[in-house]
Amino acid sequence: MKKKNNHLLTGTVILAVLGLGATACGAQSDAAAEELTAPRVAVGYANGVSVLDGETLEVIKSFDTEEFTRLNSAGDGRNFLLTTSAGFQVLDAVAPALRETVFGASAAGHVVLHAGKTALFDDGTGATTIFETAALSQSTDQLPETKTITSPAHHGVSVALENGSVLTTIGDATSRNGVRLVDAQGEETARNTDCPNVHGEGMTGQGRAVFGCEDGALIYADAQFTKLKAPDAYGRMGNAYVSPTSELVIGDYKDDPDAEGTLLDQIVLIDAAKQTSKVVDLPQGAEYTWRGIARGPQDLGYLLGMDGKIHVIDPRSGEITRDFKVIEPWEDPAQWQDPHPSLRIDGNTAYVADPATKSIHAVDLATGEKKSSVQLEHAPNEMALTTK
Repeated sequence: MKKKNNHLLTGTVILAVLGLGATACGAQSDAAAEELTAPRVAVGYANGVSVLDGETLEVIKSFDTEEFTRLNSAGDGRNFLLTTSAGFQVLDAVAPALRETVFGASAAGHVVLHAGKTALFDDGTGATTIFETAALSQSTDQLPETKTITSPAHHGVSVALENGSVLTTIGDATSRNGVRLVDAQGEETARNTDCPNVHGEGMTGQGRAVFGCEDGALIYADAQFTKLKAPDAYGRMGNAYVSPTSELVIGDYKDDPDAEGTLLDQIVLIDAAKQTSKVVDLPQGAEYTWRGIARGPQDLGYLLGMDGKIHVIDPRSGEITRDFKVIEPWEDPAQWQDPHPSLRIDGNTAYVADPATKSIHAVDLATGEKKSSVQLEHAPNEMALTTK
């Protein structure tokens, strides 16, 4: 728990610049002016990360990193943000180059993209660092100007809104239980503490925010919070999978707090506009982990099941409308950090990582056919795409 004088800073907005003593964006370099005509794929593995061409899946360059590094799109179509022990390190996908520029954090956590801004949450201090997403591409050697929101340290997440306000989770070193709204001047204007073990977020097409709770979900819209209760006493939603053109949300769902392993066999469907939700049981073989759900063409859901198939889900009914096999069946990882299959989508292309064969596949979602595949030297773990 923070000391009292630090706790009083909660909700204060502080202008700050982080990383290598930078105070402003440097001159735009030739490399920074380049734009990718196809996405690049970052693939993490034990002690390293590789950058792949999104069309051919050719490995362009590999870099040494820490033993386990999380990968995030920076949202500018050019860079990735790697969570390291020093903070959020910039991986330039165009050069490619692992930059020395780092948004400092004692325990780098969630990266959230919304409203043209990127929000970085430091679980170790509770601080949220916010910057204009596009500004990151304007220099290859300095970080953009940032704004910081402070709160007590906890495993949390923040979302920057269009009007300059920020939604940020409420918690401390021992627990977390809700979300608060901080305006552009740093004043708290609303809060809801009826969201035990709050985790994960998603923004719908009309700007409604959805957060996962241990007993349902919390929706923020029109300056108000609404709680959606789960049908089970313990009904945990941990992640919200959203589309920028839909109010329908797909969430992962767990109804047994004592269940072993990381596989899930239910999803929750949320209509954020109508503020309704329902839980759907998945058929045998479609068990999944949080790495295996994404939204794609026609606002549909795409789920990579342990049967090795991509299952296409209607987000309104939960019905699986079709499926197609991509990899061989796989087993439940012992820990969530362990390498296991993952799914990412860009446009009509799904990227599937298969640690068992050390492979990455690019799949045409219209036909279900593989467009390209590559076998790597290391078992892939996390994966991210250069998307805006």
